[in-house]
Amino acid sequence: MSLAGVRHLAGIAGKDRRLIIGLMSGTSLDGLDIALCEVSGAGFDTEARILKFETADYSESFRSRIRAVFAKTSVDLEALTLLHPVIADTHAELVLDALSRWGVSPAEVDLVASHGQTIYHAPRSLHGDEASPNATLQIGDGDHLSVRTGIITISDFRQKHIAAGGEGAPLAAYGDALLFSAPDRARVLLNIGGIANYTFLPPSEGHAEAFSSDIGPGNTLMDAVARQHDPSLPYDRDAALARAGSVNDALLRRLKGEAFFGLSMPKTTGPELFSMRWLERHLHSLGAQVSTPDLMATLNRFSAETIADAIGALDPIPEIFVSGGGARNPLLMENLAHLLPGASVQTTEALGIEPDAKEAVLFAVLANELVAGSMETFRGRIRGGPAVTMGKVSFPD
Repeated sequence: MSLAGVRHLAGIAGKDRRLIIGLMSGTSLDGLDIALCEVSGAGFDTEARILKFETADYSESFRSRIRAVFAKTSVDLEALTLLHPVIADTHAELVLDALSRWGVSPAEVDLVASHGQTIYHAPRSLHGDEASPNATLQIGDGDHLSVRTGIITISDFRQKHIAAGGEGAPLAAYGDALLFSAPDRARVLLNIGGIANYTFLPPSEGHAEAFSSDIGPGNTLMDAVARQHDPSLPYDRDAALARAGSVNDALLRRLKGEAFFGLSMPKTTGPELFSMRWLERHLHSLGAQVSTPDLMATLNRFSAETIADAIGALDPIPEIFVSGGGARNPLLMENLAHLLPGASVQTTEALGIEPDAKEAVLFAVLANELVAGSMETFRGRIRGGPAVTMGKVSFPD
């Protein structure tokens, strides 16, 4: 870091509009979401517009290296250490490739906002050690990203949230509140990624607090079963497997008996709990064979019912805007519509944000808030969430 770098960052903070690249790589490992955003203002005056967006595919060898350490209590420490720069360098290459195709020079971009790759999420409710804090680990070093791209990089957002007393997830309430609050009505922003989570936004003209909470599995178990059935399948495309099966009600009841679903909102979880090991334990206790189509139909219904149970507890049920890969699962969306009759369910396209891009955009907004906003924006506005701005700054020189 140099004095010139700090002055450059101060200049970015003083701009009316900032060009920020938001990066998101989720637990499903579909690829790297790259959103080039024009962001103006800060706080509740923030406006974000997507200029370009794509999901850059990962190679299967890259996915395999991440899966070798992902959500495991014991891993090869050397492999984990090597992945920290490898992920950053890979993401930097994908960003530079995208900018080249879009005809945008890195010098035109003010900031890169990188979520990194979650390797292990360990809230106290999961690890159970009262002597240890909430913890989470995202890798993909910000310094490597910044040096490789030549762009100031904001990364490692979740650590400040934990340091200030939160669980490090979900962070969506902070960005959702700034972008999507409506003055006269409540909204739910539902993201169905590997894990399903939602943000409840009360009318912004009142004094109620917004909050985000994880709900339970979104796509993570369905994706794992699809890969187990056919390694060439990254997910149950068009819900073809699930539509060919029938729901096993006995298994569904066992899955919904997980203690996590009885915890009060807001709460957080991950594939560390909802893993194939967890599913196999329930299948073993069932004592009966379940075909792959029946298992997929049951998991689809399981995700839908736990989502509907969480949203249905809100009274009245607000209008719902869906994002994430689950928004493209037709059976999952049909199940949700059936379980939430009369509710208005749309994708975030209706709010001007492409569903696949939403999480990347939210990290661009969080980076904008760190640089140009204030922690006071969130004081008393996020239930169960500390009033903080988040992210660490890496300079290219």
